[in-house]
Amino acid sequence: MNRARRPSPQTLAVLALLVQQPDDWFYGLEISVATGLKSGSLYPILIRLAERGWLESRWLEPERPGRPPRHAYRITGAGRSALREASGTSSSLILGRSPA
Repeated sequence: MNRARRPSPQTLAVLALLVQQPDDWFYGLEISVATGLKSGSLYPILIRLAERGWLESRWLEPERPGRPPRHAYRITGAGRSALREASGTSSSLILGRSPA
């Protein structure tokens, strides 16, 4: 039996970061720096969220010649819904902002 589990605080931190700029693509390193998560915690979260359809992922071509392509992520509508549902409130409260 598959039970829906509440996302971890680390997972919510990733979603809360990405929902701030839902149309932008973020590299793992950018997410790591912004959330304080180390790669050993962050990348399994990103993979799991992408498998659930809460994130899109794609390879982006390098900005400078000679650099390898990098994997980038952005939140999906399902990810935004999951964040709202998990928080039981608006995402602005998760981000530490008071409602207007």
